[in-house]
Amino acid sequence: MYAFLVTSVVQFAGGVVVFFGLLTSPKEVGLHLESETGLSPVETDTDSHRPLMSDEEEEEEVKTYSRQCHSAQPLDELVDEPSQAIGFFQAFCLPGVLLYSLAYACLKLVNYSFFFWLPFYLSNNYGWKEAEADRLSVWYDVGGIVGGTLQGLISDFMGKRAPVLVFSLAMAMGALVGYSRSPNDKLINAVILATTGFFIGGPSNMISSAISADLGRQDVLRGSQEALATVTGIVDGTGSIGAAVGQYLVSLIESRLGWMSVFYFFIVMTGGSVVFITPLLVRELRDMWRDRQALRHQL
Repeated sequence: MYAFLVTSVVQFAGGVVVFFGLLTSPKEVGLHLESETGLSPVETDTDSHRPLMSDEEEEEEVKTYSRQCHSAQPLDELVDEPSQAIGFFQAFCLPGVLLYSLAYACLKLVNYSFFFWLPFYLSNNYGWKEAEADRLSVWYDVGGIVGGTLQGLISDFMGKRAPVLVFSLAMAMGALVGYSRSPNDKLINAVILATTGFFIGGPSNMISSAISADLGRQDVLRGSQEALATVTGIVDGTGSIGAAVGQYLVSLIESRLGWMSVFYFFIVMTGGSVVFITPLLVRELRDMWRDRQALRHQL
């Protein structure tokens, strides 16, 4: 009872902090123009969450904006600019969306299987008490938090996501092999578990957040916030389907073949994520090579 009560109170307190403290627009801190923030149109959020105004002010603003648009842009460009959410299949066909969605389905299957099955595995396989198994399983989350932060920083510094993801997932496959053979020692188990979380939870967090935002900010969308929401929903929804299917498969494989086969299944799913990301990796490496060649010619 108290476990549910404490978590509910913490969630409620977090909701209060978000409700009163989260800024939804740069206007709330006195920023209005893109030139002042250095952010893209999606990030500045100048068209949504407008403060309330009178009818006269709103009508005058619309007239002024219309005159500026007609004087600065041809009519064809105004018509082409998306103002509504793009269709589901149109968003699904955007470059990278399908591949990242399938990769996230495989990766989220592994990640969520660890979330749900790890305490039971530790208790069932090593004979540890359930409370001890629950405390030890926290190290997987710790590794995922640290991994998501560091790998996100590295990918931001490189300006490319796929190389960091492929490297992390390749290391995750090795970590899964190592953890499947972890001895009955809590310290060693915690270290390998944190390492596994670092290389699995980190890429999972990147795909669900930073990469989804990158896909929704492609030039073809011209910064449409509605398109960003659609792409993010597609990637996360596909991942959730994979996670849901995975829970059934894990229970089925464990009951018939044992825990070692479950880890082999995790390794195969992680390898599937690498396969889906590989075409994007090749494209990004080619772009990096072209940029380097162009820089050499300039020097």
